[in-house]
Amino acid sequence: MLGRSYDREVCSAARALEIAGERWSLLILRDAAFAGATRFTDFQERLGIAPNVLAARLEHFVTEGLMTATPAPTGYAEYHLTKKGLDFKPAIIALTEWGDRWAAPDGAPIDYQHHQCGGHVSTRLHCDECKKTLAAKDVIARPTAAMTRARQRQAGSTKARRPR
Repeated sequence: MLGRSYDREVCSAARALEIAGERWSLLILRDAAFAGATRFTDFQERLGIAPNVLAARLEHFVTEGLMTATPAPTGYAEYHLTKKGLDFKPAIIALTEWGDRWAAPDGAPIDYQHHQCGGHVSTRLHCDECKKTLAAKDVIARPTAAMTRARQRQAGSTKARRPR
């Protein structure tokens, strides 16, 4: 089984994958965010996921602060997304948009809509400086000072581990 750690990567996408990149994880978050799933049986019935895998994913989400587990009147836990968990909604929508474009031969199976007016919701690449909506080809990635500091820490820990 592959590990969840991307220790050598100085990348927020890699860190996000450590939290929510295992099989079933995004679908559990999707069902919690958009389908109203809160109970273990809700997730299991909707996804057909093995109980041990589901239990491990839910426990991991609670540990990572994406969900809370609160006792329900039935005696079983109910799982609810925290603000951190709800912040996955745009990522799920973006992944769905990509899937609709490249992996849905019969068309989009779901439409994300604004709760109040029913309008279609989508993700857009937006520049905070000039306020323009951008095409994917117009976006680049540049290292920040945080990258430099992380690389320096990595280099220092590598030197400390080397045998002399």
